[in-house]
Amino acid sequence: MAQTNEILKYPIGVQNFESIRSENWLYVDKTALIHKLVTNGKYYFLSRPRRFGKSLLISTLEAYFQGKRELFKGLAIDKLTYDWESRPVFHLDLNAKDYENRESLILILEAHLEKWEAIFGTDKADKTPDIRFAWLIRKAHEETGRKVAILIDEYDKPLISTIKNEPLQDTYRGILKGFYGVLKSCDADIQFAMLTGVTKFSKVSIFSDLNNLEDITLNDRFSTICGITPEELVTNFQHGINALSERLEVSQEQAVETLKNNYDGYHFSAGLNDVYNPYSLLCALKNSDIGDFWFETATPTYLADKLRESRMDLHELEDEKLAAPRMMTVDLISADPIPVLFQSGYLTIKAFDSKFRRYTLGYPNREVKEAFLNFLLPYYTPPLTERTAFDIEEFVGDVEQGRPESFMRRLSALFSGYPYDMVTDCERHYHNVIYLALMLMGFYVRAEYRTSDGRCDAVVQTDRFIYIFEFKYDKSAREALEQIERKNYAAPFAADPRTLFKIGVNFSPETRSINEYLIQ
Repeated sequence: MAQTNEILKYPIGVQNFESIRSENWLYVDKTALIHKLVTNGKYYFLSRPRRFGKSLLISTLEAYFQGKRELFKGLAIDKLTYDWESRPVFHLDLNAKDYENRESLILILEAHLEKWEAIFGTDKADKTPDIRFAWLIRKAHEETGRKVAILIDEYDKPLISTIKNEPLQDTYRGILKGFYGVLKSCDADIQFAMLTGVTKFSKVSIFSDLNNLEDITLNDRFSTICGITPEELVTNFQHGINALSERLEVSQEQAVETLKNNYDGYHFSAGLNDVYNPYSLLCALKNSDIGDFWFETATPTYLADKLRESRMDLHELEDEKLAAPRMMTVDLISADPIPVLFQSGYLTIKAFDSKFRRYTLGYPNREVKEAFLNFLLPYYTPPLTERTAFDIEEFVGDVEQGRPESFMRRLSALFSGYPYDMVTDCERHYHNVIYLALMLMGFYVRAEYRTSDGRCDAVVQTDRFIYIFEFKYDKSAREALEQIERKNYAAPFAADPRTLFKIGVNFSPETRSINEYLIQ
């Protein structure tokens, strides 16, 4: 009999390796990769999106360097060569605090320093955090005779927390520059060091001064060290797949395909090794349900602001090209939002051109794309009243029931009353709103957004109806309809028994809204 979800303990929110192993939580074995990590290098940096298992990785490394071999019994590393020698570990976690002022960062650094000073002494307790840290590293090596391991989790949390406060961010940069710089000045006392975070800030000097820090973010060997591979899903979660298939009343193969469409699709190297979002996958299997679990754990308001400020066409996010050097070196106050979207997990690698060292990016899966587009819509449309509010269910209902007039009224409402000072590029803004509306509708009916390559702008299909759209800017709805006729956009559907609507739409730069539409 297959296990039930009540028997298996899904470690949602559990990030401590010792707790997972001693309390019988499910653990997907990554220790073979961890062994490769610690035996083939010394200084590492790894960037992954939030809720992707970085903290668990750091906790596992901590137990590893503390020589707690009993926690690794039965895992891959237990069969590999390693001396299991216990050594001092300095584990700094910067994720558990909001950073509102200079004291916020100093307090959390001091809390860690005081904990370590209680073990190794306080001769430098009256000095700055970086001097105290350097003294502790050397003292620990001297007292134990063993070089130390330094593990820094979410090194960039103070910087991300102050994205909209540049003076405070500069203050944090100065403090962290000295603190992280200790990793280079104390090289003789360090056995291993690893930093994790979401973003590689170009203005934090550790990434220029500490030139022996190996960035493995896009390294094919370690592309699956965080997250869950398709093979790991089948090996570790068969009982959860069974429960989901029963809940959805589909086959196990269909249940896996549903999980794949919603939570798989992440690639962290040119090798395109598939990785599931671990947080969403665990939530879906524990609840035997499909939901937007990962996206709901945070609101990326600064990303929406950056996208709108950049004045880019949102449809480009489907097929964004990015040169390798731009993938990982980021300054979040710059105008370019694409590297940030990649590092934050809203875009992922879809292809790699080895000749030109260029990545193609796109949305990883349905969960991210649908939730992100839904989130962006209010940033590109005016504040709507209850009477004009955009409701995707009613919007799709109009399409499915053959109500084009009602459909167009809802679409027009998305533009009405938008403040003039909020739109710097009227035509681009208009295209972005159309794109958002059609893409969101495409999750429920077949909506095909077209670019200006000789085809109609959009085709929307349901079981009973076909809608052909042509959009014009500062012209007329009549011209749009005439183009549908002149270019015979309806020809592919000539023998189709469904009712077909031709809709010409014009957008006015003066009113910044749809000023007319014609339905035929």
